[in-house]
Amino acid sequence: MTSSLTRRAFAALAAGAAAASVAGPAAASPGIEVAMLVHPDMVALDLIGPQTVLGLLPGARIHLVGRSRDPVSTDIGIAVAPTTDFAGCPAAPDILFVPGGLKGSIAAMQDAATVAFLADRGSRAGHVTSVCTGALVLGAAGLLRGYGATTHWYVRDLLPLFGAMPAGGRVVADRNRMTAGGVTAGVDFGLALVARLQGEETARRLQLVLEYAPAPPFQAGTPEEAGPALTAEVLGRRQAVLAAARAAAVDAARKMP
Repeated sequence: MTSSLTRRAFAALAAGAAAASVAGPAAASPGIEVAMLVHPDMVALDLIGPQTVLGLLPGARIHLVGRSRDPVSTDIGIAVAPTTDFAGCPAAPDILFVPGGLKGSIAAMQDAATVAFLADRGSRAGHVTSVCTGALVLGAAGLLRGYGATTHWYVRDLLPLFGAMPAGGRVVADRNRMTAGGVTAGVDFGLALVARLQGEETARRLQLVLEYAPAPPFQAGTPEEAGPALTAEVLGRRQAVLAAARAAAVDAARKMP
């Protein structure tokens, strides 16, 4: 038996899981349209984690949507090429997704075209979603007003500016909104969304295919686990960009659709 699985094998396993799912209200129809915003200075893992999970769903059509078709930068220096622009994005995607990256989220909140695009597609999307600070961009587009939501722990306190109700946890679902915490929560988010779309059996199958069994070497992934001293140090090091994020969020909230 081979020790590795090709992407074709991944897809075959995913297809088997989908076929075994019992159709019901939560089952996804064939041909899932996934619109994933790509913006300059986003965190690559915010995008790639969910994209890896959702890309294994049979019939999923993933659109990497940029302001233009020009490649965009990421935090690790690897550019991502959009597959379409705002005008070419499906009008009513099944999933609208926004990745984070604090520097990129600040710029996206301040970009009128990006905010208008999200507000428009979000008004018709089946599921409106984000990972990490992408929730702030959803908030700027008026898409979290009246919803429970989460984001990276160090900007969660900004969510009420957009009328959202901040909640803890790796993934927060409220009606057709689903938001996730910082960076590494993207895989958790992807699996949770798959469970909602095609059932828990499919999500469990994909979790096994991806060998997703996190076992961090340290218990320091949340402020509660890390303790006050380390948390204060991280906040101190990020003070300037966090202040910029607050200013951008306050301004975006004033202009919120």
